[in-house]
Amino acid sequence: MASEGNLETEAGSAVEDPVLGERIRGLRKRRGMTLSQLAETCELSTGYISQIERNLAYPSIPALVKIARGLGVTVQWFFAGASPVAQEEHGYVVRSGNRLKIQYEHGIIDELVTPKMSLQVEMIYTRLPPGTESAESYANAADGVGFVISGELEMWVGERHFHLHEGDSCSYSSGEPHRYRNSGAREAIVMWAISPPSF
Repeated sequence: MASEGNLETEAGSAVEDPVLGERIRGLRKRRGMTLSQLAETCELSTGYISQIERNLAYPSIPALVKIARGLGVTVQWFFAGASPVAQEEHGYVVRSGNRLKIQYEHGIIDELVTPKMSLQVEMIYTRLPPGTESAESYANAADGVGFVISGELEMWVGERHFHLHEGDSCSYSSGEPHRYRNSGAREAIVMWAISPPSF
């Protein structure tokens, strides 16, 4: 059984943005899957997925990767936002205030900076509060590059360990298990490029 993180937010109450839980539940029902079927497929507990669907917990990054695979989509499917996009910019421009987002446990936030479901590359802007990490290693079928915009980041790719600072980058095959952690005293901001889009 994978590590599932806390079943509730740090405040012990409902999450601030209920969209992720609703999208998971809606897609699961459209797939005709019960909670227990999805949990078994993902190797996560039924209670943990139920907490996420009811907006009582944010998932860890590896847990959401497993849920997406179990539902036959990529994590990109769960990025959500409410801001309208000008018709002439649709599929071309992503304004900073219109980025689609996903929030994970411990306050980690991913923002999609490329148009959703398009192109051959996916770029994600990640904010990691001090001390946060992606939890256990995970893999996906793509190549990736991480560029540290500010702060610092520890990165594990397979058995290799790297300590990156502002301006450093790391390339890896996403097929290799990888994980990362902000071991610094301030927020780390990292830009990820993934090709083909599979996260």
